[in-house]
Amino acid sequence: MTSDPNERTYLSLLEACDNFPYDIVPAEVYYQLFLPNDDQPHGYLLPETVQKMPWTSAFQVNHSQPRSVTVLDSSAGKDTPGAVNAAFSELINICIERDLFHIIDKKHSEPFSIVSAKYPARMERFASALFGITSRGAYITAYTRAADGTLKLWIGRRAAHLYTSPGMLDSTVAGGIKAGSTPLDTVIVEADEEASLPEDLVRQGVRSVGVLTYISVTGPEFPGEQGLVIPDIIYIYDLELPRDVIPKPNDDEVEVFYSMTVEEVQKALLNGEFKPDSAAVMIDFLIRHGVMTAENERDFISISTRLHRRLPFRTP
Repeated sequence: MTSDPNERTYLSLLEACDNFPYDIVPAEVYYQLFLPNDDQPHGYLLPETVQKMPWTSAFQVNHSQPRSVTVLDSSAGKDTPGAVNAAFSELINICIERDLFHIIDKKHSEPFSIVSAKYPARMERFASALFGITSRGAYITAYTRAADGTLKLWIGRRAAHLYTSPGMLDSTVAGGIKAGSTPLDTVIVEADEEASLPEDLVRQGVRSVGVLTYISVTGPEFPGEQGLVIPDIIYIYDLELPRDVIPKPNDDEVEVFYSMTVEEVQKALLNGEFKPDSAAVMIDFLIRHGVMTAENERDFISISTRLHRRLPFRTP
C-alpha cells in the first residue's frame, strides 16, 4: 500500500518551514549584503528588491557576478556601527515615506540586531527580511503535568488581525528578540504581555532547552513580498506551570489559550493548524519529551537534523 503523496507529515511540516533549497549556490541567485570591514556576507537580497530599493550614497551596489550590496563607512572608521545604522535608518525612512514595500507596511518597527556583524549593527524589524539577515526569536512552551504524568500544553490562537499566520495555533509565548535584549529578557516580557504570566513565576520555572535553526523563503501564504530569504534562530524554553495557573491573553495578539493533550497537539499539527515556526517548536517538544522517537517516527533522523540547519551567516 503506497502512502498519499499529499499527506501531511511531521517532516513535511518542517520542510514547509525550512524551505530554502539545499542545492543552490546563493551567490548565483541573490545579491549578498556586506558591511564595512568585513568580508563575510550578512544577508541575501532578491534582484527585484535591489532594483526597487531607493539606494542612497551610503550603499554601493555591484550588478556583476558575484552581485553584492555593500554598506559604506561614512565615518572613515571613526564610528563604523553608527555609520551603518544611520545608512539603514535613512534608507528605511525613504521606503516608508514612498510606501515601496508591502512588508514594511508604511510603519516603523523595533530595531533588530544584525547578529552576524562584528559590531553592534541594527535595522528595523519589518525591513530586515528584505535584506535577508538572520532573524532571532524566543519561544516558551508552557504545560501542566497531571498526577499520573500526563502532559497538557497551553496553546495560543493568534489574533485574526495579525500580519502573519492570522488565526493559527501558536506556542504559549513567542516574540522577536529586539536589539540589546536577550532571549530570556524576551520571553519574560512576552509572557506577561501575551499570556499574563508574572515575571517571578517565569523566572523561577522557565528552562532553556535549546535552539532551532532553519531558513525560510516567503511564499503564497505570506501577505508581503514573495521569495524573501529569512534565516532564523529560535531559542526555546519549557515552562511547567502549576495546574491552577491559567494563561490569559493580555494584549491584542492572542485570541485565546487552549489546554491541549499531546494527542490533540499532534492532530492539530498534522491538520496544518499551527503557524509554521511554531510547528517546528512543537515537534522539537515532542522529541525532547520522548513522545516522538526513532521507534515510532520513520523520518526521525531527517526531522532531527532539519530542526538544526547550518546557517549561511556568522552566528552570535
